Amino acid sequence: MSVTPSPAISRTQAWLESLRPKTLPLGVIAIITGSALAYWTGHFKFPVALLALITTGILQILSNLANDYGDAVKGTDTEARLGPLRGMQKGVITAAQMKKALILTVTLACLSGLALIIVACEKPEDIIGFLGLGVAAIIAAITYTVGKKPYGYLGLGDISVLIFFGWLSVIGTYYLQAGFFSPLTILPATACGLLSVAVLNINNMRDIENDILAGKNTLAVRLGPLKSRYYHATVITVAFLCLVLFTLLYLHGWYSWLFLLSAPVLFMHIRRVLGDMTATGMRPLLEQMVKAALLVNILFSAGLICQRL
Repeated sequence: MSVTPSPAISRTQAWLESLRPKTLPLGVIAIITGSALAYWTGHFKFPVALLALITTGILQILSNLANDYGDAVKGTDTEARLGPLRGMQKGVITAAQMKKALILTVTLACLSGLALIIVACEKPEDIIGFLGLGVAAIIAAITYTVGKKPYGYLGLGDISVLIFFGWLSVIGTYYLQAGFFSPLTILPATACGLLSVAVLNINNMRDIENDILAGKNTLAVRLGPLKSRYYHATVITVAFLCLVLFTLLYLHGWYSWLFLLSAPVLFMHIRRVLGDMTATGMRPLLEQMVKAALLVNILFSAGLICQRL
């Protein structure tokens, strides 16, 4: 494992960098969307929504810490990387310390997840099912970059994000509150997941050159700089169309279209992505895409809530 000599940063700053608080909205928006759908259909349960939010946040932190650990151990993150180096890469956090943090985070995720299942699930099959999903989520969070064959190095990160930050998070949040699966949740869940995929893709487009050298074959690496940008535009467009279709099928009233206010933001983002072929140009667009995804889902959720009021 290669470690970059540490600049003058405190251990607290190093841990904050590894926690990546700016990425936490990715998990939050899925819970907000699933809970808004539950509220719209008259099944909202605040304790369940709160526990789902806490559990998802812990899993997101687990994924971030595991990502730092895996990339540091494999030597993927070097000084040549355009993205920010984290605590382990700077030599402030040791591998042993990160392992302890991972164990602690897994423990917290298990406790929070168990509390969620106890509060939300009544049927034995639901308890077993969500226990299995919880274990799968923990394994997925860790094995993205950790292990002999991490799936993030095989170009499978995008489908994993769609599944866990879209389908499972949104549909699962709704199910835990309503007690049943509803096909109404599929389109919003897909939209939410695809917007999170777009966040991952921006990150991967920025790191294409470094990932090639490290043998990290993300989908952006496999597609190349040009096709990965067209893929990015397609992912965002399909996500937006999912919400348009859902609104046409199930909602009414002008407030149902509040999410259209985010269209200019997404359009300008896509325009910047397609107009800049450099890796450095993608660096400021990562945070922008996170904010755009949050904006879309908040406006869509607000429209759902207005329908119920």
